[in-house]
Amino acid sequence: MTEGKNILEKLGRIKYPLLMLCIGLMLLLIPGKGSREIASPDADQLLQQMLACTDGIGRVRVLSSENGAVIVCQGAENAKVRLDIIRAVNAYTGFPSDRITILKMASESN
Repeated sequence: MTEGKNILEKLGRIKYPLLMLCIGLMLLLIPGKGSREIASPDADQLLQQMLACTDGIGRVRVLSSENGAVIVCQGAENAKVRLDIIRAVNAYTGFPSDRITILKMASESN
């Protein structure tokens, strides 16, 4: 009986760290939302059409890969427009803001 009691006492001292370890391992095994890789011309075109309908963006071009997205548009100098673009691209692709680049489109000169 003493031996069994000693084992339970030892287990009692490490039960919380052991429980945290098990919870951490279970969380690692749960599939995350992750990012939707939109590295295809069709997906880029859909995103481009969506952004083109947004107020203040103007003309827009989209290029994406598995590493992020580059958006070139006329309204890029406006902070609200940039924020709207980041939110839209994040919602569509799952890319975090540090993987979304927004550039101002050059004006066409004749």
